[in-house]
Amino acid sequence: MFTFGRAMEAGGVELLIQKLEKFFYRYLQTLHLQSCDLLDVFGGISFFPLDKMTYLKIQSFVNQVEERLSLIKYTAFLYNDQLIWSGLEQDDMRILYKYLTTSLFPRHSEPELAGRDSPLRPEVAGNLLHYGRFLTGPTNLKDPEAKFRFPKIFISAVDGYEELHLIVYKAMSAAACFMISASVELTRQFCEQLDSLVGPQLTLLASDICEQFTINRRISGPEKEPQFKFIYFNHMNLAEKSTIHMRKTASVCLTSVHPDLMKILGDINCDFARVDEDEEIIVKAMTDYWVVGKKSDQRELYVILNQKNANLIEVNEEVKRLCATQFNNIFFLD
Repeated sequence: MFTFGRAMEAGGVELLIQKLEKFFYRYLQTLHLQSCDLLDVFGGISFFPLDKMTYLKIQSFVNQVEERLSLIKYTAFLYNDQLIWSGLEQDDMRILYKYLTTSLFPRHSEPELAGRDSPLRPEVAGNLLHYGRFLTGPTNLKDPEAKFRFPKIFISAVDGYEELHLIVYKAMSAAACFMISASVELTRQFCEQLDSLVGPQLTLLASDICEQFTINRRISGPEKEPQFKFIYFNHMNLAEKSTIHMRKTASVCLTSVHPDLMKILGDINCDFARVDEDEEIIVKAMTDYWVVGKKSDQRELYVILNQKNANLIEVNEEVKRLCATQFNNIFFLD
């Protein structure tokens, strides 16, 4: 990554053109316009739901690593391509999240270890074995001759921008992103130290999160069609949630509703973008589905109801019921 101003200072227009050409050649390949929808318009962040104890374990892990490896300035923690913890400002994390989930992670995708009741714990505790690996930087720490470098990113700062090394380290489905000032030269010794410290702990955390997720799914019973089909987005913390999408990746978008209904959601979003005031729009589609859009206090909620015989009052009551069950701690204006 680079800034326009820095490229111009270093080599003028020619260097800027070269960097832009190199960037867009790779970036445009990550755009799959045929699978884009409302979630791509929002460009939000999907947060992984966690119980308090597991979240505290992750917070403790981040604090410990930043204490032991004082070069680290910022940390982000993700599981299954969803964010759990970030030390960055939201706008910076939004860009980094997009890069991770649409470019870096897909390039390093592999079958992950999941769903086991932690038979690896004795191994990790006794022999410090782990499943950790660098996604950026050294590909093989055992090869002393191998050269490596970390990508550089720029984040906003009071006096302009701050340049950082980006270290992405993954174990199973958990990924930790560590950011270090670009003025620091990162050595193989530092990478070995990070690997020995982070690898075992991240492996255990990934196993804990997987177990907790499996237990929660077992308690909630087998997966079934969601009672309400909705998309929610919060402009303040960039959080997004969807029960419409069965699978959403950079190249694949599987939804449980017809494309015509997704288009209506996009049209409602365009109407919301034209005005600053809070408002609500209710549409009855040609297929007899009801589509409701609700904009309130920098939050947007889109609901699809399959109740062709319902009237406006009944549709409004259904949306209220959804807000009460799914968003009971969020205030939506009526």
